[in-house]
Amino acid sequence: MNHIHLDAVGGIAGDMFIAAMLDVIPHLRPSIDQDIKSILPADVGRVELVKIRKNGMHAQTFNLVFNPDYQAHGKSDHGHDHEHDHRIGSGAYTDIVGYIRSSELAAGTIEVACAILTILAEAEAKTHAVDIKDVHFHEIADWDSVLDVVIAGSIIAALPDTKWSVSDLPRGGGLVKTRHGLLPVPAPATAELLAGFTWCDDGVSGERVTPTGAAILKYLIDPEDTDTPSAGAKKLLASGVGAGTRTIKELPNILRALHFDAASAARDMTYDQDHVTVIEFEIDDMTGEELATASEILRDCDGVIDLVLLIGQGKKNRAVTSFRLLAQPALADQVMDACFAQTSTIGLRHQVSERRILRRTEARDETGIRTKSVARPAGVTSCKVEHDDLTGEDLHSRRRQKYQAELQAKLKAEQKG
Repeated sequence: MNHIHLDAVGGIAGDMFIAAMLDVIPHLRPSIDQDIKSILPADVGRVELVKIRKNGMHAQTFNLVFNPDYQAHGKSDHGHDHEHDHRIGSGAYTDIVGYIRSSELAAGTIEVACAILTILAEAEAKTHAVDIKDVHFHEIADWDSVLDVVIAGSIIAALPDTKWSVSDLPRGGGLVKTRHGLLPVPAPATAELLAGFTWCDDGVSGERVTPTGAAILKYLIDPEDTDTPSAGAKKLLASGVGAGTRTIKELPNILRALHFDAASAARDMTYDQDHVTVIEFEIDDMTGEELATASEILRDCDGVIDLVLLIGQGKKNRAVTSFRLLAQPALADQVMDACFAQTSTIGLRHQVSERRILRRTEARDETGIRTKSVARPAGVTSCKVEHDDLTGEDLHSRRRQKYQAELQAKLKAEQKG
């Protein structure tokens, strides 16, 4: 099971959560991009993930950049005094939920996003003593805030088997300006949502946890749960940093996400886990020579881990060659471009898959033959000789070399283990 710990250094807001999560688990980006296309009209604007420095630390921001034409008609994310876009209504809870449910978002995204909005609406209803159906989100009724809720929902839905925890939350201080006038920090709805969570005073004022950030935490975390990164041994897989828009002199305004392998202490870690992008397509109109050239070029492309060709039958019983590539997620777009350039395919399929890899060690014996040894979970060690290193004059002598090299490598590996 994965365990993600949110370290609220500067605080937490919806955009900070998204930026930190896409920094720590970048392979989520393709599914997130698809949900952005499904929820954000093209005339409104586009999303940017930008790498910045925050108080000397590298971080990432998640921003909605509005189209000039959209802003020119008085619809901007600044000031919250513009005419609300008809697609999300006047900011009513029921209008926003209705828009999300009528979209073409992934089903899991819809359910989580609506759940987060409902949590927030219930807190607002209690704070202002109104029925939930009469709640209007004055502070989160704009496209940037709706997008924060939806994409946070998309990320959470993509990580179903994940344990979440959070550090002590910075209380902040002073007053925050709202449609209801000046309100104390934390805002009343935020305080309602995060009852039971541990707060701390680091001496820095201002709003440190936004209502959207609070609703995300409320959805993810039971404050009574004591399973934190310090509770038992856990292997840290990666870290990511999301930055807020505010600049704080005393400390970096960031949310850090720490991705742990929560099960690492409970098993013998004879393997590693990572993610790969699987790219697949079929070809039925290239010659054997063309296929051979294309496969050689693709195998040598940066980011390609492996390439397998499979022969089968396609439509009209034509012979087809299926390409299946494993690529590093960060270079997957580059590899897919190469597939289009080197083959005649006009379409391909791609998805991110989790990969489990047995740990291997390489060695070279006194005769110069290289071997790879693999320790399997059951304790059996298997060894394989690099065939190109066998120098025997005939099959019998090469097999004898191979047997002796593998036996020697296996004995060394078992002694070492």
